[in-house]
Amino acid sequence: MHQGNNGYKSGFISIIGRPNVGKSTFLNRVVGQKIAIMSDKPQTTRNKVQGVVTNDNSQMVFIDTPGINEPKHKLGDFMLKVAKNTFREVDVLLFVVSAADRIGKQDRYVLDMLKGIDVPVFLVLNKIDQVHPDNLPKIVESYRNEFDFAEAIPISALQGNNVENLLAKIEERLPEGPQYYPSDQVTDHPERFIISELIREKALHLTREEIPHSIAVVIDKIAKDEENENMIRVQATIMVERDSQKGIVIGKKGALLKEIGTRARKDIENLLGTKVYLELWVKVQKDWRNKAMHLRDFGFRDDEY
Repeated sequence: MHQGNNGYKSGFISIIGRPNVGKSTFLNRVVGQKIAIMSDKPQTTRNKVQGVVTNDNSQMVFIDTPGINEPKHKLGDFMLKVAKNTFREVDVLLFVVSAADRIGKQDRYVLDMLKGIDVPVFLVLNKIDQVHPDNLPKIVESYRNEFDFAEAIPISALQGNNVENLLAKIEERLPEGPQYYPSDQVTDHPERFIISELIREKALHLTREEIPHSIAVVIDKIAKDEENENMIRVQATIMVERDSQKGIVIGKKGALLKEIGTRARKDIENLLGTKVYLELWVKVQKDWRNKAMHLRDFGFRDDEY
């Protein structure tokens, strides 16, 4: 473990931006492991998922905030609070935008929140694989007209283009400091949280348009199998808001729930490096997003921030 001498640098980097610009894809790219769930539905990242990137010279701890948009319910208020609180804790802010989209109301909403923050803000122009290279300077300029960015770096998180350059620029801005996490650690979230996110990702993906993000996953139990010590048993409950959603998640003769389980189990086995027996239930909890008590029960705790 480095202890902040010999010029070793370390620091915290927050990834912000409106929903669906590729923040989680970027985090998974730099960490090299699937820790933030990816979905084309907005607001799938609920808690501060941290990715840790360690090399010989530095350690970067990435914080992926919820996609920021104007809150419409208590869950939205909480997510916004989480995002704002991270701004004060970090050394660099990455404002991620999609090169394929014009600067819009939500982008300006985020930039307004950043005004007056004395942390370097990088413009990370993602999805450059979707635009003509000749158009990039014009796109960057349109954002620079809105905010005084410390750096503007075009990347493709999906393909990896220019990501190394971005990491080098971040490293330049970090203060000297200790190595906070062991070299082989990629996230500070307990496995329980990542497992619940992996299950939720599959449920969202397979139900597609039929169920919005009114799904929470509660991990009831993680334990070694009593008969087979090389296997881990995971019991989890998928919480939905309405009876009709319960039917959708279960599917005809339980087919959809089975498919969610099969796909999630593969990812969980990769995460834990062992065989997994996954049991899933579906339960209706009416209007859970607006009940602060339930938000706390499902792990969305604002006392941590």
